[in-house]
Amino acid sequence: MESTIDIVNVVASTKLAEAFDLPKIELKLEGAEYNKKKFPGLVYRVMVPRAAFLIFTSGKIVCTGAKNVEDVHTVITNLAKTLKSIGLRRLIWSLRSTFRILWPPQI
Repeated sequence: MESTIDIVNVVASTKLAEAFDLPKIELKLEGAEYNKKKFPGLVYRVMVPRAAFLIFTSGKIVCTGAKNVEDVHTVITNLAKTLKSIGLRRLIWSLRSTFRILWPPQI
């Protein structure tokens, strides 16, 4: 019997900046949640396409919950634009950034 693999959740990580001021982002980004005592990252959810971000002071982000690689590219690009719109100008993300897909999984 041949098994099939269904991809239902894509997790991606990248670096968008050299550093982030998470308390400042939480104040300016509607729906963002940051509680340093509970978790070191800021949580930000988007609905279209549906995904969630973990944003860290190091400038790194983790995107989870996307259904495919195209959605990951869309939501990360939209996040970069949103961060620029709230005053974060020193982003290192570019629309020309590339994606690496690690497949097949190393088991």
